[in-house]
Amino acid sequence: MPAPGRPREFKDQRVVEAAVDAFLQKGYAACSAQDLCEQTGLGRGSLYNAFGNKHELYIEALEHYDLQGLSEQKQILQRPISVKARLQALLDFPMAFDFAEQQKPGCLVINAAMERGGMDADVDRIFQRHVGLLEDMIIAVLHEALDSGELQLADSESLDTQVAELAAMLLSSFYGLRVLNKGTQNRELAHRIANGTLTAIFGV
Repeated sequence: MPAPGRPREFKDQRVVEAAVDAFLQKGYAACSAQDLCEQTGLGRGSLYNAFGNKHELYIEALEHYDLQGLSEQKQILQRPISVKARLQALLDFPMAFDFAEQQKPGCLVINAAMERGGMDADVDRIFQRHVGLLEDMIIAVLHEALDSGELQLADSESLDTQVAELAAMLLSSFYGLRVLNKGTQNRELAHRIANGTLTAIFGV
């Protein structure tokens, strides 16, 4: 939390989004105060008077980016189409960024977890929250598919357990794709992974 009396006039969405861009391009460690000033258009004094320090600004940018991403994922999973089509859209969603002509620098939440996971409690909290909320959304739509008959599961074990395992598999594909796409730039591989995951869940 900011210190009492710290001015808030610069703490607006434009500045936070500019900081998101800076941290996406450089990561946390390599992003200097000068980089942040150039990206946001603020002087160092104004920037840190408003946000405290580099880490506080980083966490604020990460929170903003994370909530925006969760909102977009929720909209995808609430579309009035089949559950399989919704999950296909979720897996396809990052490809527009990962395979853009001018490649984007990945996902800030995943980048943060890879760079600072295990050493920054705030990053761990945000990443774990994101994964948990996305998992809950996926479990909810899989239960919807189960109730409608779109998804068929064996009665050999708890349906809740099976749904949770399928959601975990889809999560693994979703996050794995973000890393693979960035490193391989192999669109065909990405489509095979997405299609294979959905075939494993829903069948042919």
